[in-house]
Amino acid sequence: MGSKRALHYVLKVGNRGQTARFYRELLGMKVLRHEEFEEGCKATCNGPYDGKWSKTMIGYGSEDSHFVVELTYNYGVGQYRVGNDFLGITIQSSQAVQHARQMKWLLAELPGGLFEVVAPGGYTFYLEDKDQPKTDPVRRVALAVSDLQKSLHYWSSLLGMKIYSKDETKKNALLGYGDNQCKLELQDIGGPVDHGTAFGRIAFACPKDELPNIEAKMKKENQKILTPLVSLDTPGKATVQVVILADPDGHEICFVGDEAFQELSQTDPTADKLLNDKHSKSVRLRGHLLGTALFRSPHRFSFGFRSGLWLGHSTMLYCYGRRQECRMVCKTQ
Repeated sequence: MGSKRALHYVLKVGNRGQTARFYRELLGMKVLRHEEFEEGCKATCNGPYDGKWSKTMIGYGSEDSHFVVELTYNYGVGQYRVGNDFLGITIQSSQAVQHARQMKWLLAELPGGLFEVVAPGGYTFYLEDKDQPKTDPVRRVALAVSDLQKSLHYWSSLLGMKIYSKDETKKNALLGYGDNQCKLELQDIGGPVDHGTAFGRIAFACPKDELPNIEAKMKKENQKILTPLVSLDTPGKATVQVVILADPDGHEICFVGDEAFQELSQTDPTADKLLNDKHSKSVRLRGHLLGTALFRSPHRFSFGFRSGLWLGHSTMLYCYGRRQECRMVCKTQ
């Protein structure tokens, strides 16, 4: 159990500006690194999309000692359908509660000194109204399951997680790879798990030599392997090896070789500026596209992006995130 550690959870986002504001200003996280990619990931890290995308790692400290969030942005994809699979991330931070109030963000008070906020994209966060600890304040990630016993067998017996607690009445359990690590909460919802198109992925590190064994064990147990052992490149950074699995409810799980990942995940002091610059550039590009089309056409225009934004009346620009393909459909009135 001690050789594995929880790393991050992947969330797909459609609006980098609003998203960055929530994580930086409300939650008080810092941008740790930002990376841009020209084509889809071999391990579908960005989902089923082949076009240009980016990832932003954001959290309360170094990825070596903190559980962080990976924000995945696919250019041209403005929104995703949220299912019932992701139930939330719990953070101990009275500072975040205060920030939410100052920002007039919708804040729902729950019993036991807990507050609920929803991030752009529809992702739920639970804030414990206690002083933020000097160690990692991210306490747990909660995922929905359809059969708790079946899930416990998978996560504990097959993947080696320790069961820290189990509540038969509430039908949930808390698991983890270490006492001081972020925990995984499994909540039985008594029905099918719907991943929508916003489905995420939880990542863990382990020694590189353990990756083939994890893959072999899952094959032997007839469990789903989404991506067999593969090497992933990041421009200008370390190459890592990963195996991508899926639990009985289809939750995606990434195991990555820790040695190379520690090199890849070094905090970049320029990451915050890089994210800002890339976001500003993409906003200017979208504005130029809209302005040019509106100026040149003799007809009134209507633009339809996957995000559902509409302007004008007669022409639609359909953008397909899978290959960044766009086509115009013009209707004169």
